[in-house]
Amino acid sequence: MFPRLLLHSFVRQRRRKLLACIAITLGVGVATAMLAVATDVGDKMNHELRSFGANILVTPQDDSLDLNLGGTELKPPGDGGYLREGDLAKLKTIFWAHNIVGFAPMLEARAALEPAGAGQEFQIVGTWFSKRLMAGKQADTEGAEKTFPWWKVSGQWPRDDRDEALAGARLAAQLHLQPGDRVRIAQRGLAITGIVSADPRIENALVVPLAVAQWIAGKPEAVRQVYVSALTKPEDDLARRDPRGMSPELHDRWYCSPYANSIAYQIEEAIPNAHAEQIRQVAQNEGRVLSRISGLMLLLAAAALLAASLAVSAAMATSVLERRAEIGLMKAIGASRSMIAALFVSEATVLALFGGVMGLALGALIARLIGVTVFSSRIAVQPITMPIILGLALGVTLAGSAASIRRALGLDPAIVLRGDA
Repeated sequence: MFPRLLLHSFVRQRRRKLLACIAITLGVGVATAMLAVATDVGDKMNHELRSFGANILVTPQDDSLDLNLGGTELKPPGDGGYLREGDLAKLKTIFWAHNIVGFAPMLEARAALEPAGAGQEFQIVGTWFSKRLMAGKQADTEGAEKTFPWWKVSGQWPRDDRDEALAGARLAAQLHLQPGDRVRIAQRGLAITGIVSADPRIENALVVPLAVAQWIAGKPEAVRQVYVSALTKPEDDLARRDPRGMSPELHDRWYCSPYANSIAYQIEEAIPNAHAEQIRQVAQNEGRVLSRISGLMLLLAAAALLAASLAVSAAMATSVLERRAEIGLMKAIGASRSMIAALFVSEATVLALFGGVMGLALGALIARLIGVTVFSSRIAVQPITMPIILGLALGVTLAGSAASIRRALGLDPAIVLRGDA
């Protein structure tokens, strides 16, 4: 009998049930898409932000030994220490090695350029462009081409094993250099393969292979800075704590989380005489952007579910109004309040399941379109979120139906059947 009553309610009021199901589908679909974006936006944004450059800077430990006396910053004498080029492959052996997207060493020098510079000294920046190295038994390619994808090169990238170079855009304009030109540095000829547009330091310099800069500076194997681009977790309270004051359990949790600080800590462990720190502005902006986007997505999901709940409430209220006589008759022939409540709850559950399943499919499609349009990659609905979404659909439907069910239970059969209600 109960299944027949349930089926009869859907057959007789198919338009209202369809409208309620559509409302649930749309609400759950938008909520699913927003939740999928909110849970996946961290990785997507992290990859996007890595295109704007490195977020960790590695320098010699000697450079961090500054002393402040009476407000005056005192640095060690000389031009500071250097890192060993041969140690840099150890970056790919740390715990979070797979999170390191790329890294590029830097060494600066000054030298005269001939004939274009007429013997005048200019800034020389040595780096890896696309250098192949071995980290244990694994081969990898690192350099500026991976670490600084925002560098715009007009022409071709130089090769690390050739006497080739990039001319900074401002330097090229000043000396009228073009791809294909040749310059001499300390009796060594270099071919200009391209013009690079980047930050002012690079645009005013001649960018050469690291080995050439080491030869000019007379410092073989020397590296002054290493820029590291790593996929990191946005900063939270744990990330900002000093690991030296943590308990062993908390330290393990911090160490095994891909914070910029913990990756920098592991870099210091791997490379002798190294001091690594996050480039604070990049990390802070990343965390701020991610938290705001995630908050916006969750707010939109809540708004969509609220709208669906209101639509279900309106549909169920109309349904109860139209079925007053039916409810009164059921009560008159002995139907209990619990049976009537079970009938309406069952209707709401069926609507929630149908609307929830269709909403999941719609949300997956919307999330995929957002991923392809905004991030040029797919955003998938994680399987673990599916029962959560169906639970939300059921909760929204029952919440929207609660007032109507209470009204149905409060109807007096004598008044309803007499036609006074």
